[in-house]
Amino acid sequence: MDGIQAANQIPLAARLFAVADVWDALRSDRPYRQGWPEATVHTYIRSLAGTHFEPKAVDLFFQVMHE
Repeated sequence: MDGIQAANQIPLAARLFAVADVWDALRSDRPYRQGWPEATVHTYIRSLAGTHFEPKAVDLFFQVMHE
């Protein structure tokens, strides 16, 4: 099974959760660092589309975020 076939085995909800989890982790203040600005997180997550995240999941996440 290649990477694309394996990715298709992962439910869309799980792929969306991965994006949302990183969004939340980076935006939130932690005891050891301040949360990142929204625009920085947006750019960072977009940069990971196609490598760390499925592009469709990233697009859908931001579509819902901007509603």
